Amino acid sequence: MNTQHLSRINDVLFYIHQDISRNLPAKELADVAAYSEQHFHRLFKQVVGESIHQYIRRTRMEYAANLLMFDSESSVLIIGNKCGFNSVSSFSRAFKSVFKLSPGEWRKHDYHGADKPYLADPEIAAGYARVSKKGIPEPNIIEVPTKLAAYVRHQGYNRSIKRSWLILKAWAESEGRDFSIQYGLHHSNPALVALEKCRYVACVEIDKPLNYRGIVNQLTIPGGLHAVFRLNGIYGELLPQISYVLEQWLPDSGFKLGSTPAYVNYIKNHFLSADEKFELDFYLPISFY
Repeated sequence: MNTQHLSRINDVLFYIHQDISRNLPAKELADVAAYSEQHFHRLFKQVVGESIHQYIRRTRMEYAANLLMFDSESSVLIIGNKCGFNSVSSFSRAFKSVFKLSPGEWRKHDYHGADKPYLADPEIAAGYARVSKKGIPEPNIIEVPTKLAAYVRHQGYNRSIKRSWLILKAWAESEGRDFSIQYGLHHSNPALVALEKCRYVACVEIDKPLNYRGIVNQLTIPGGLHAVFRLNGIYGELLPQISYVLEQWLPDSGFKLGSTPAYVNYIKNHFLSADEKFELDFYLPISFY
């Protein structure tokens, strides 16, 4: 893959995830990539593996599924509006095409007792059983600044994420960059999305822009109001802990789920540690409305 193509499509993915709820016409996204619209459609599917329309719809529906589960006070229409739909009927059709249930049916189903895709992984299932006894730590509610970061995108929430971190580490060493402040962006909720389809971004904070972009690109991690949870454990326990935060803390918190990606700030990165232990701060984007 041409590194320039990869870099420009990554720019588009960053633009999309800054706020998945806004209007995102293909012409505007093609302009972000600096390609003609026809060429952009072809390259996006080649790089990402699905069309731009499919990607945006799926991402919006994943966001909608989270809102329906964790924001019981907002109507289906309000949630549809937050995801870029003007009517309940168009929102319902799009949602049902992805999750096989209407928004109303989805809201009523027992997501606490439902089979979560990540429980198909024996290590994570065992981790889920362990962390159920730990409880959820009290978060700090803070306004956080934006952060400039170099990054490598990855598909799949599993040990293969380590490859992205090793690429990023090698890049930092070759560039003489600091590698100490590490973030992982979680674009997907693995309680809803199969692990192999979840999208993750390995990031290291940088103090100046990149000179060259390719497999390693740069983005700005969005700031704003976040609930910050200190989490620790071993491989297999992080996704269940995040799941418990979303399922147990968020619905009772009085806050709404924000439309930017959740992310972690690693104090100890289990993908790079021989003992596969982690300590980190989990940043959950929230809002009052």
